[in-house]
Amino acid sequence: MTGAMEQEALFLTDLGRRVRHARTVRGLSRKLLSQTSGLSERYIAQLEGGQGNVSIILLRRVANAMGVRLDDLIAGQDTAPDWQVMRDLVAQASPEQVAAAKALLAGGGGGGGGNAPKARVAVIGLRGAGKSTLGRLTAERLGWTFVELNAEIERENALSVKEIFAIYGQEGYRRLEQAALRRLTEHPGPLILATSGGIVAEPLTYDLLLQAFFTVWLKARPEEHMQRVRNQDNLARTGDHATAMQELRAVLASREPLYARASAVVDTSDIPVETMVDRLAAVIEGRFGAGAERRSA
Repeated sequence: MTGAMEQEALFLTDLGRRVRHARTVRGLSRKLLSQTSGLSERYIAQLEGGQGNVSIILLRRVANAMGVRLDDLIAGQDTAPDWQVMRDLVAQASPEQVAAAKALLAGGGGGGGGNAPKARVAVIGLRGAGKSTLGRLTAERLGWTFVELNAEIERENALSVKEIFAIYGQEGYRRLEQAALRRLTEHPGPLILATSGGIVAEPLTYDLLLQAFFTVWLKARPEEHMQRVRNQDNLARTGDHATAMQELRAVLASREPLYARASAVVDTSDIPVETMVDRLAAVIEGRFGAGAERRSA
């Protein structure tokens, strides 16, 4: 194999790895991606395996179905730390903000405030981690407001999450998710927010969450995640089949480095719900103090 051919093979291998990672981190099976993109599972498997030439048009269909940018799949995500976040922030910035950012990166001055942290907590984790249950119970114990992000998106748009995905697709849902999250950053009082499991897959949205909220990863063993989902009779996307656990493990493995960016971790494996609430409440009070202000009665 010539040098040029080796480089092409390496490019296809890396491209396949990026496609596979983008799919698994969003919790999409090959079957679901096939249905959404209109491409066969075999083609997607070959693409992820780095086999054969890739049509840019078909790759664009795959990217659109996953709600990712085509250039992210082609160029990769290793160019610079947080480069996707910075790119998206620059795209939304005013000319004055761009000029200030350029001056700062070029070595200009910049100051930071010393404001006390606001009592906002976000719980993250895979489906079945207990985000909704523990978030609600802990908020009740502390006297804080509890908000489930998906419920907020449904309320603001008068559509169910399922209808939003059907009408606007993955990209449209993530856009509405980010807009709802931005509004919640202005919430006036103490708040516990339960997020979707896949919020960590959207760089700008997740960065906003990490900056505006004290973020807690509710961590559990894969078997526990699966059992809780089964108990909720909520296997519509995972599928109650032999590969369900394998798919769940793949999603968890792809998201673990992202979940690990949270400010704190609470292990919810093999313990009663009351103990889970004790642990989450203790972490929150350790951050904001036992006397953190309560919501207005």
